[in-house]
Amino acid sequence: QTVVAIALVFAIQRLEPAPFYLFDEIDAALDSQYRTAIAKLLSRSSKNAQMVITTFRKEILETANRFYRVYQKNRVSRIECVSQQDAIRVIEEQARAENIDG
Repeated sequence: QTVVAIALVFAIQRLEPAPFYLFDEIDAALDSQYRTAIAKLLSRSSKNAQMVITTFRKEILETANRFYRVYQKNRVSRIECVSQQDAIRVIEEQARAENIDG
């Protein structure tokens, strides 16, 4: 279902392009093979539109060019620009924490 929905969004994007797209964990239900394919598709599509994507998966980060970390400090949300390496580290730490907790 996820792959079909993503294909539909990008088919519409080709016919009626928008300047901006926001995807919230678009890759969450996909296996690594599909996440890599979606990452490449997003990278190609970002040449004609701005893409903002939230993810907890490494594949999307490999083709992205800007990375932001959102966190809370004193019950206030904060956003900071980070390097690709730092973004990958955050995702790896999250995955380890989920394996320990889950």
